[in-house]
Formats: sequence, C-alpha cells, structure tokens
Amino acid sequence: MSQQLSYVIITPYSLHKSRTGGILSRLITRTGLELVAARMFAPSSELVNQYSQAIISRNDPQDSRVQSLIHDYILQNLSPDPATGRRRRAMVLLFKGEDAVRKTRSVVGNITTERRGGETIRDTYGDLIIGEDNQVRYFEPAVLAPPTAEECEAKLKLWTRYSDSDGGILEDTIGYPSGEKTQRTLVLIKPENFRFPSGRPGNVIDFFSRTGLFIVGIKVHRMSVAQAMEFYGPVREVLRTKLKDMVAAKAKAALEKEFGFKLPAEKEGQLGELLGPAFGDNQFDNIVKFMSGQAPSEIPEADWAKPGSERCIALVYEGVEAVRKIRDVLGPTDPSKAPPGSIRREFGQTIMVNAAHASDSEENARREIGIVQPGENNFRQVVEEFCGKA
Repeated sequence: MSQQLSYVIITPYSLHKSRTGGILSRLITRTGLELVAARMFAPSSELVNQYSQAIISRNDPQDSRVQSLIHDYILQNLSPDPATGRRRRAMVLLFKGEDAVRKTRSVVGNITTERRGGETIRDTYGDLIIGEDNQVRYFEPAVLAPPTAEECEAKLKLWTRYSDSDGGILEDTIGYPSGEKTQRTLVLIKPENFRFPSGRPGNVIDFFSRTGLFIVGIKVHRMSVAQAMEFYGPVREVLRTKLKDMVAAKAKAALEKEFGFKLPAEKEGQLGELLGPAFGDNQFDNIVKFMSGQAPSEIPEADWAKPGSERCIALVYEGVEAVRKIRDVLGPTDPSKAPPGSIRREFGQTIMVNAAHASDSEENARREIGIVQPGENNFRQVVEEFCGKA
C-alpha cells in the first residue's frame, strides 16, 4: 500500500487540559506512523467556518447527529472567543505511513455514548453526555481526524492555505491577570526519543505539562550541521578548557602504563594544554553529530545548511517564570544527578543522551528560537509534497 498523509487536530480544550502528551503517545505507539510535521494554529473565523462546513460528509461512519454536533462544536470552540476576541489554540499533527488515514482514525475512535474503557483517544479524553430527554448535555471530541483519504487531502489543503496567516508561534492566545510578567522558552525533545515508534516524546511533553505553562509553538525539526554548530557554539570553548584536567590525568596514566615510568607532575599539565582543546573539539563534533546525524568533518561545508537526518520536536512554552519552571522539571544535564520525578532521571542516559534540552535564560531562549525557528512553516512543505499546492 502506498504512503499516505493524515492529520489529527488537538482541540483547544485538550490543549488547555494538558492532554497533548497522552494523545501524541497513543498516536505514535498505536499507529506506528511517523510524525512528520506539527504546527500551532490560532484559527480565524474564516478558517473555522470553512472547516466546519467540510465536516458534514456522507463518507463519515458517524451518524448525521454526531456530525452535526462536531460541526457546532467547531464553530463554538475553535472560533475566536466572542467575549474577548482572543483566538484559541489548536495543534495540528501530521503523520505519514501506509494506510495512515485509517490507522489514525482507528486510534482516535468514533464518538459514542458507550464508553469502552479507554480503548481509543475519544474513549479516554472525549465525552458525549445525553440526558433522559435525549438532549446533549455535554460534548467534547478531544481531537478531530479525517474519515477518508480524499477528505483528508481536502481538509489538509484548507488548513495549509491558512497555515501562514493563522499558524506559527502564536501571539495573544492566553489571558493573564494584570501585572503578571510572562516569558517564553524553548524545549527540544532530542533525537534519541525517535529511534523507533515509542511513547517517549509524548511522555516527555506530559512531564512538562506539570509546569502549568502553555504551548504556543511546535515544529518537527531536522537540525542541520550549521544549526547544531551555532546552537551549541557557546559550549565549544567550555569543552576545550573544562576537560583539560580530565584529559591530562587519563593521558598521563596511559603513557605511564605504556612506557613503564612515571611522568613528572609538570608534564601532566602540558599534556592537558596539548590534548584538552583537541578532545573538546571532538566532543563538540559528537554533539553536532548526535543532533544532526553528521559531524562537520563528514560532509562538505556546502552541505552544512541542509536538514539533518535526525528528528526532534521543538516546542515554545509561554507563561510566568517559564524558563525556571521548565528547567526544574527537566533536571540537571547529568541524568545521574537529576532528582526523582525529573525528565532526565526518568528518560536520560548520559550527559549528551539526556532526553531534552531547555533554554537556561530568556536571552538564550531568544537566541535558540532564532536558530531553530519553531515558527517556520514546514507544515505547508510536507502537505504540498503529498497533496500538491493548497
């Protein structure tokens, strides 16, 4: 069967209730599909109206009453807030693979009053409550997904047409009490979480949800060699100097063992000065290769700007004390020193393979966001590669 592209929209309510991680984990682990793009949207009235009209379909296995409920739900809950005019957040995830539309819809599930113990995403996170008078008391679909490949393509093209004007790193989608100072910070869910289809990316997002912060940007990113070198550039000189003593001690011990005599103490310092910078550069190259898939020495400089082979998720979080809160949940760089309940204690392995990165200051957040560009519209690129121009 040929490759398909499918989408899942996480509703504003599911985002507000921090269910993003759990939903993503189920979609990855139960479909086996590849997450190829993701984008935050603050839908305009125009997009919402057109999408709600496209929801009513003869090809949808759900009955007309449920389709009508979804139509009304979209108009009421994805449109800008009528009281404030503030747009609401929605997240669109794109999955690629064989039979992708059927697989995503199967995991999402249909809407029914009969709960099945959490079998599908909607069983767990959605609700349809009907009173004794047969009137709907409460309705929340949790996510939205296409019923067929044909409808998937049409709806993806619709969202893509609005992906520049209504999508990216969102502005003014969260209301804060007067006087509260908010921050934005960057998180990278690192490549080791994507070696095979697993719940790890979603689980890491779940941990970050404890902060009470809001996701305002998301991008599936393949870091280039050039981006990795710039991103981790401040670390390079630290590695060249910080590791001198360790390198000197190891070199001295190895030489003494090999040649069978003791080296004078001053020679150890000279070894550090000689070998420390070279070892630091090697460690830096290892970091670049881990994040991008290739070390600078392995490819021509002309190819350094091309997207790498390794995948990560870039997230922008917003809220009060965002930098500190994210760093607290993440834990220190060395997983062995991270406290219980932190991301790096739960998911990290080494100082480099430590699950996620987070900016350590507002200044660095701005610098790193500028390098990774979470607002870049690779969502459009993926859709148009599969479906043609929107």
